Amino acid sequence: MNEFDQLRQDLVDEQDSLDAIVAPLGDVEWASRTPSPGWTVTDQVGHLRYFDGTAALAVSDPEAFQASLTDLFSAAVSPGIDEFTLADFRSASPSERVAFWRENRARLAVAAGSLTEDARIPWYGPSMGAKSFITARLMEAWAHGQDIADALGIEREPTDRLRHIAQLGFITRSWSYKVRGEEMPPDDVRVELTGPSGDTWRWGTLDADDVVTGPALDFCLVVTQRRHVDDTTLHTGPIGRHWLLRAQAFAGGPTTGPAPRTT
Repeated sequence: MNEFDQLRQDLVDEQDSLDAIVAPLGDVEWASRTPSPGWTVTDQVGHLRYFDGTAALAVSDPEAFQASLTDLFSAAVSPGIDEFTLADFRSASPSERVAFWRENRARLAVAAGSLTEDARIPWYGPSMGAKSFITARLMEAWAHGQDIADALGIEREPTDRLRHIAQLGFITRSWSYKVRGEEMPPDDVRVELTGPSGDTWRWGTLDADDVVTGPALDFCLVVTQRRHVDDTTLHTGPIGRHWLLRAQAFAGGPTTGPAPRTT
């Protein structure tokens, strides 16, 4: 299996991992509040269902996807994006919610299977290369899955699929500043992480001005804004910290991650 095929399989595996958590849930668990303000477990999975569907559309019918942007942006005014993207999902039964998500995941898997590595896909903001596009869907499944795990008090075993998310976190350093209208410091930052299997993952130049080290899991939690850097065991100097306080490995407007839990 080549690297691109492995990425596609890893996306499916990450979705299946979350499916195993949510499929047995009852009404009470689906209504559990998650760390995302105002969002329940239902909303987290509903978000994945909607955007897995639009991701499949972006690949299979770019013109229809562009048309869908108009509907989404109009919904931001009224009735609101959450109402537009989540209303039917919220009103469904638990088994229907799982079925709805599985349907869009299947559509996405078919669409992803048609991509070549040099393809570019329209998205919310700049178009994305095929590898980054699929990685972003994997990152979303993992990050929203983390919110669900936190809400339910579940400890998930990290896997080497985190490598994709860590790489995305590294290459979106400049985006983390751009989305905030800030100039990125000219200094280079290297990242050296320990993966779940014990391997060392490295990005950046050896003569970088600063280095971020620590567990890959902690780095992924920070760049997806699921943990504050102070609540991890990551080590870095001032340049790396300046970035990690802004790190945002996902599209959309600028968002602020959680406040530190520790004092």
